[in-house]
Amino acid sequence: MESVKEVNEEEGSLRGQAQVWQLMFGFADSMALKSAVELRLADIIHSHGGPITLSQIASGIDSSSPDIPYLARLMRMLVRKGIFTANDHPSSDGGDDHQTEYGLTHISKWLLHDSELSLAPMVVMENNPWQLAPWHYLANCVKQGGIAFEKAHGCNMWDFASRNPEFNKIFNDGLASATKIVMTAFVPQYKDGFDTIQSLVDVGGGTGGAIAEIVKIYPHIKGINFDLPHVVATAPDYDGVSHVGGNMFESIPNGDAVFMKREAEESEPPSAVNLVGGGREADTHEMTGEINLMVSSERSGSGQVGRGGFDEEEEQQICSSTGSTSRSDANLIRI
Repeated sequence: MESVKEVNEEEGSLRGQAQVWQLMFGFADSMALKSAVELRLADIIHSHGGPITLSQIASGIDSSSPDIPYLARLMRMLVRKGIFTANDHPSSDGGDDHQTEYGLTHISKWLLHDSELSLAPMVVMENNPWQLAPWHYLANCVKQGGIAFEKAHGCNMWDFASRNPEFNKIFNDGLASATKIVMTAFVPQYKDGFDTIQSLVDVGGGTGGAIAEIVKIYPHIKGINFDLPHVVATAPDYDGVSHVGGNMFESIPNGDAVFMKREAEESEPPSAVNLVGGGREADTHEMTGEINLMVSSERSGSGQVGRGGFDEEEEQQICSSTGSTSRSDANLIRI
């Protein structure tokens, strides 16, 4: 007869094996999510104003001959992950058959392309082949050092984006969608700070979404969106915002204040004005006389896993090591 210890050991071993299998196929969840975005499944359901059948979803897909059985398998997977709901209803012809209707959840509402706040572009960005390739070089980076993105593509991310218009658009659209979500929550909370500024330079502002949100709420501010030339070349026009291309390590346009949407790290510059938890510490930039505004998300340093089992700090640090270009502590400002 097996002892309790032996039974527990066997059970633990089986659970461990199951977890390895789950981790092994973790990529499938990301690819299913990406497929949902690319097929605009959430948008199709949303356009009907409520739950719809599989055939109705298929009719909304941009294809002359969608594979219905394949779509059904994908929808079942997405339902299991809580991205969509699925409920059986009697068929419309009054027979004994039932048909399944699929609806939106709080998760899938973030996948709507035309929503004011959407993560759909970010899903596409993080799961495109160019962005995924560096992850295959993590072990190599441990052995040899270096940046995984450079090992995968032969250059840093910014140079790669400047040479690849498709990647540049995917990357900029993804960052813009995430920035809009953050800025919508952040900007209204710092009225006192923005009220005293007449001109604001967003350093590393991407396509200008962040500075546009600020100017929209505080229209007295003259917004200057500053980023690499190939980035601002694709930036849309915003009222009250001008786009300037250049290199922040060479020069920065003049303004009353410089805004940086970055997480302050241990190597944070001493001249930063920290807008963290409502606290403000002002100091003048040593070289230009400008004031830096650095938006920072506070970190507990506990290393605890966040909601849903996602350790945001650890994941972001790994992401940074796969895609960011290496810089010295003196000039490193990491997202």
